[in-house]
Amino acid sequence: MWQPATERLQVTYLGKVPTTGMQFLSGCTEKPVIELWKKHTLAREDVFPANALLEIRPFQVWLHHLDHKGEATVHMDTFQVARIAYCTADHNVSPNIFAWVYREINDDLSYQMDCHAVECESKLEAKKLAHAMMEAFRKTFHSMKSDGRIHRNSSSEEVSQELESDDG
Repeated sequence: MWQPATERLQVTYLGKVPTTGMQFLSGCTEKPVIELWKKHTLAREDVFPANALLEIRPFQVWLHHLDHKGEATVHMDTFQVARIAYCTADHNVSPNIFAWVYREINDDLSYQMDCHAVECESKLEAKKLAHAMMEAFRKTFHSMKSDGRIHRNSSSEEVSQELESDDG
């Protein structure tokens, strides 16, 4: 069933770096974002060079890469919302950065956690992405719960309450 995009913005994709740890709490993306930001600022121009279109949908996040004319290329990264462990738009290095930690499954079925980050034109846009991701989390969680992929227990109830009460 087709559902419209929750949020779609032009952004600058800063890249991804592996991250370690299993607890994703406030501040967990700060170190990876600083690393990506340093790499980005070394090669940066003074203007906002949007090189991607980030689209947060109910169950997926699409990162459309743009060419030098600002037009979408055939290359697009797809992230399953259910595999996103954490996201935030609250970074000391720049308030315009939105980041998420994604569980990438390798060919041998092992996985690695990568922190991805984008720079938005403003702090407000970064916050909009965080709120859109919160809504995508909520829809994904409720769909998985109603499909029986998540069973009712104390931890799922806590997550459900957090999703319903969190304001991003």
